[in-house]
Amino acid sequence: MTSSKTTTPSKKRKRDSSPPTRNLDFFFAKRPNPNSVAEEPEGSLTDEQLARKLQAAEDALAAPSAASHETIGTDEALARKLQTGWSASEDATRETPQVLTLQPTSTTAEDVISSIPLTQDIVTFNPSTYTDLLERAWQQGSATYSLLTHSFTLINSTRSRIAIITILTNTLRVLLVHNPTSLLPAIYLCTNTLSPPWVPTELGIGGSLISKGLKRACGLDDATLRSLHHKLGDAGDVAATAKRKQSRTLVKPKPLTIKGVYESLLKIADAKGKGSQEIKQGIVEGLIRNAQGPEECRFIVRTLSQHLRIGAVRGTMLIALARACAVTQSTGREYVVYDIEGLRRLAKADLAGVWAQAEERVKAAFAKRPDYGLLVPRLMEVGVKEGTDALGGMQLHVPVMPMLGGITRDVGEMIQTLRGRAFTCEYKYDGQRAQVHCDGEGKVKIFSRHLEDMTEKYPDLVALVPKVKGEVKDFVLEGEVVAVDRETGELKPFQTLANRAKKDVGLESVKVDVCFFAFDLMFVDGEELLDNPLRERRGLLRSLFVQIPHHFTWVESLDAEATDLESVSAFLKKAIAAKCEGIMVKVLDNLADAPEKRKKALLATYEPDKRLDSWLKVKKDYSLSADTIDLIPVGGWHGQGRKNAWWSPILLACRNEESGTLEVVTKCMSGFTDAFYKANKEKYSEDGINVISRPAYIEYAGEPNVWFEPQEVWEMAFADITLSPTYTAAIGLVSEERGLSLRFPRFLRVKEDKTIEEASTNEFLAELYRKQGSKKEEDSDHFG
Repeated sequence: MTSSKTTTPSKKRKRDSSPPTRNLDFFFAKRPNPNSVAEEPEGSLTDEQLARKLQAAEDALAAPSAASHETIGTDEALARKLQTGWSASEDATRETPQVLTLQPTSTTAEDVISSIPLTQDIVTFNPSTYTDLLERAWQQGSATYSLLTHSFTLINSTRSRIAIITILTNTLRVLLVHNPTSLLPAIYLCTNTLSPPWVPTELGIGGSLISKGLKRACGLDDATLRSLHHKLGDAGDVAATAKRKQSRTLVKPKPLTIKGVYESLLKIADAKGKGSQEIKQGIVEGLIRNAQGPEECRFIVRTLSQHLRIGAVRGTMLIALARACAVTQSTGREYVVYDIEGLRRLAKADLAGVWAQAEERVKAAFAKRPDYGLLVPRLMEVGVKEGTDALGGMQLHVPVMPMLGGITRDVGEMIQTLRGRAFTCEYKYDGQRAQVHCDGEGKVKIFSRHLEDMTEKYPDLVALVPKVKGEVKDFVLEGEVVAVDRETGELKPFQTLANRAKKDVGLESVKVDVCFFAFDLMFVDGEELLDNPLRERRGLLRSLFVQIPHHFTWVESLDAEATDLESVSAFLKKAIAAKCEGIMVKVLDNLADAPEKRKKALLATYEPDKRLDSWLKVKKDYSLSADTIDLIPVGGWHGQGRKNAWWSPILLACRNEESGTLEVVTKCMSGFTDAFYKANKEKYSEDGINVISRPAYIEYAGEPNVWFEPQEVWEMAFADITLSPTYTAAIGLVSEERGLSLRFPRFLRVKEDKTIEEASTNEFLAELYRKQGSKKEEDSDHFG
């Protein structure tokens, strides 16, 4: 039985009416070319003449940001129709007729690059083998972004850190041999950074700008884009899908180069003031439009959204860079490299020793001068066989990566860990760790513990330097900036310090007084002191600099030995009473005899970027646990009962440094005040910018009601750590089948002095688990 519906006259007219015929004038009427002078209006040009005119404009543009390609949708029927129309046209101004056709969005060069076996073992892979191939693929002599796309795609297909290091190493070796000038930009792109932390270069683009770029470059409408975002979650996956559907474009995409992409990102970061959003929008669209195929588009968009997620974190990149320079000479350079034929004959353990030596040298050099812009040129000049000293030492106004402290439960465990060594106890102030640099001309720079330039935040400290440095010409010292009562010297909590403005602070506008508590001297009058024992460094600090009460002074300290348990315990209580977090305990002297044979030697030297038992934190007891962990809130559920208007519980994760992902550890609904719940719900409102689609970089089998944009670090207390079948955090580090979870987690505070890059790692979580007296395996299903 069939049914019929009455058709109204208006619906019938709408159904029967045919769309007007539209030629290329329609598509480009609103986009005149500002870079050429037409002898006649565009309306009088044929379709082919107009298209050639646009192609000529494209050829004249050097930077991707200037590209103004126009995409012809994703409708293949329309594409075929337009192509047929163009093929019938001829350009009367040329003797030889030419036919303009729609251009594919991917090229054979992409296929050429993807044939390079970057997964091949390092000592087997020979980048020189591909000289002819790359000369054809890189016709303009500059490495194309397709090499990084190939590398990223391979990395995304594995979870093996060894495989990731191999792929990155071989990628860097290809550039060392065939295009050394692209090496540094490639490293920045692989690590999803643009510059060192103390150089403020932020892209300053949001999801809406990237979405608009995708719509314009790939011919998406709002409904399609929303559908893809809802289905895929990841912006890069959305871009790849859109590019895959966009099989052809009017103008042939220009291959992106590694240097070109990096320079485009710098242009985005540099765009400020009036008209900057339009500039950024144009560059973003150009990058997306010129991407050669779906995979390249995926990683371009992930780079723009600052979520590349290929596991090329700093440690992994430095390992790859060390290995690449250990066996491959940069073109035009003659530094000594290891004999690769000899390396092939080495036993696995011996080869690992060669790699470890090269890696340690590069890591040590980077820890002293954490700037790829300084390290890479030096490596390309001297290689790694010459040793760390050849790669350069400390440099004024380039912050040293801070030495870090180990963890300990209490004073008794601390005494046991130090095994009879002389040590000093120092107040662990509730302030902001800072590194102060001053050169011979009196220029002062102040850096945070995560290497950000905060000189503008503390003009009062800058003004203080000439008064406290005595006869010293240049120096680098370290200490803690703490909010204080200027009259009494009473310490104030970190929250008071956090209320201080960060930029454009004048001396007259300072409302929060601070005192600098100095605890280390790393450089003075041209001499690097990192290899001197702490007792000597501290002696120089206190003899060369001048104290000014409640402005600049030394940390409160107590020198002790293993037998001084009672005095150390009393000192800890005194620190807590003074509103400190606890105490730091540091070894004062190196052993006179041979170095200790242990994984983490007790060194009195300053070891940048290392967490050793030479420095130990002893923190106040939080009643549930002597240990705390810094986690990242990543999601939440709607609360029940009186909490139904808030997010409760909240999902928290730790970092996986190797993969660049976040691993969920626990849910928490304890320790929050109603005021905090309310503020948290406002921050992560369902229709706000801090709530996102399910991110691919978070490992969790469940599904909270909302996902948070990772941006905060919370300090958490807990009763103990248990093996869990629900959570995968640290899986493989303690158990091959189960991850780790926190039992009875409790929120303590937001760590406003930490970025998410400084949140606790899965290895830290595993170390806490191992330190527990009992490793009884528990069924943790009820925590899932």
